[in-house]
Amino acid sequence: MRIVVINPNSSAEVTAEIAAALAPLGDCFEVLDRPDGPATIRTDADVAEAGRAFAARIADWPALWPQAAGFITACFSDPGLELARAAVDLPVTGAQEAAVLEACDRAERFGVIALSEQAIPRHLTRIEALGCRDRLVAELPLKDVSAADSGRDPQVYGEILRLAETLRARGAGAIVLGCAGMAGLVARLEADLALPVIDPVAAAGRLALIRAGAFPPAA
Repeated sequence: MRIVVINPNSSAEVTAEIAAALAPLGDCFEVLDRPDGPATIRTDADVAEAGRAFAARIADWPALWPQAAGFITACFSDPGLELARAAVDLPVTGAQEAAVLEACDRAERFGVIALSEQAIPRHLTRIEALGCRDRLVAELPLKDVSAADSGRDPQVYGEILRLAETLRARGAGAIVLGCAGMAGLVARLEADLALPVIDPVAAAGRLALIRAGAFPPAA
């Protein structure tokens, strides 16, 4: 059984973070990136292009991945999620979808840290579609850092911590990291905040396994 995970940007650093975040869940994940994509998915146009590329790439899945049991679009804007679901007859999971649903399971209210301010409107549209808008305290942005730097730059970590502390003060009982590049920060942030921190990559991995019938839901 394989769960195929596609990072829609071209950053090798982010792809490595995604693979590391999924490794504790088992060896069934095949993590790929998009070499011709942008280094960071920033604009609505980036999301739309990435979505079309994701859906087209997995449409012929039986020939490419005959053992596939599901797919993950590993970007917090869930590019191509609905297109892909219409194109394949296997479960397709989005990183934002999984993270928001997991946050709602773990806390009464949650907050999100976005990679940039321009990403917030599309994230809010998705959260609304999931029926979780009333559980959201706020979504606060970083200042247009790259996806790779969001999980590696010490100065960026300081800003992420500051935003997380603000969300906690506003009543968030869990913090959702709004970029796959932040996947490696979970343990450190949880220690600094004393709150659950949701990595969208690991959340998507857990949900994809449940949907594939290979991972029991938490009790």
